[in-house]
Amino acid sequence: MEIPTRVNLMLSKHDNEVLTKTGPDTPMGNLFRRFWMPVLLISELDERDGDPVRVKILGEELVAFRDSSGAVGLIDSRCPHRQAELFWGRNEEEGLRCVYHGWKFDREGSCLDMPSEPPGSQFKDKVSITAYPTREWGGFIWTFMGPKELIPNLPEFEFAKVPQDNFF
Repeated sequence: MEIPTRVNLMLSKHDNEVLTKTGPDTPMGNLFRRFWMPVLLISELDERDGDPVRVKILGEELVAFRDSSGAVGLIDSRCPHRQAELFWGRNEEEGLRCVYHGWKFDREGSCLDMPSEPPGSQFKDKVSITAYPTREWGGFIWTFMGPKELIPNLPEFEFAKVPQDNFF
């Protein structure tokens, strides 16, 4: 029996794509979405009703903002109406308002206001945007992008348990 002198360690194109693609509905993307992931430092989003921040994670372009109550929202980066960038939106009164037609979304992805609709219209109740739950822990803003019924506890990392004045 002859012993090979060279081992082929290259992955096939298919295997490489399975292991490296992390977008929605990909095997690795679905796996990573089952865990809490850090997306920003808390200090990057510390102002209530402050400017939104662009975030790209697992192939998805998102926008993070801190609403009037101090809670963090992480939503799709584009308004469902005309695909305008919500990064340019106004962060006001518990939501992010699109600069194109003024549709306003809260941190849960619900549409709160549509100025173009007549008073009493319930159309806004039929519109929503992708939104991910967030938590603040250990100096980071974390998100869970998987199925809501599978949300685990936040990871119990030691660095997150030390007093806040130990962070830098």
